[in-house]
Amino acid sequence: MVERKKLGVKFAADDAPPPALKKKGRGWEISEKRLDTLHGQAREMRRHSSEAHKALAARFAKADLGRHKFTRHAVVGSAIVDFNCHSLGMAIAIDEDGANETIARRRDKSLESVGVRVMRIKAADILENMDAVLQRITAGMRLRIADKEDAARAHRDANPRQNYARPNRRKPDNA
Repeated sequence: MVERKKLGVKFAADDAPPPALKKKGRGWEISEKRLDTLHGQAREMRRHSSEAHKALAARFAKADLGRHKFTRHAVVGSAIVDFNCHSLGMAIAIDEDGANETIARRRDKSLESVGVRVMRIKAADILENMDAVLQRITAGMRLRIADKEDAARAHRDANPRQNYARPNRRKPDNA
């Protein structure tokens, strides 16, 4: 009789250093070929967008979001998100009718594990009540900005000896 192998869970030691970023795939463990395929799929999705995508993209183009920008059908790691704001670490996923929910949930969980917060919005809500959707997105952006500020404050408090002043970018007077 053949003995079956069993799956086991290995627990990482508490003092183990975090894994180093890989050189390939812009820091993600993705091959260049897979990354090129993802970018090709995203390009194709931008060319053939749904009405909800087009409507939300048009509103983002008109809106003044300050230094924040939402990119349509962006590649984040090994996933393609509908809209991505890199500076906030925020993604917007539009739920179309007939989409596979388990795959979407798994993708959202993997994005959350690397610090990208995913907001799910139904396509029907975008087409029917754009103002409420924009208010929800704005509230999510404010939350992410507050989270980023809290994280920066905690980092400064944990590392008091570092100099956080911005370097002087002016040229010296005698130059």
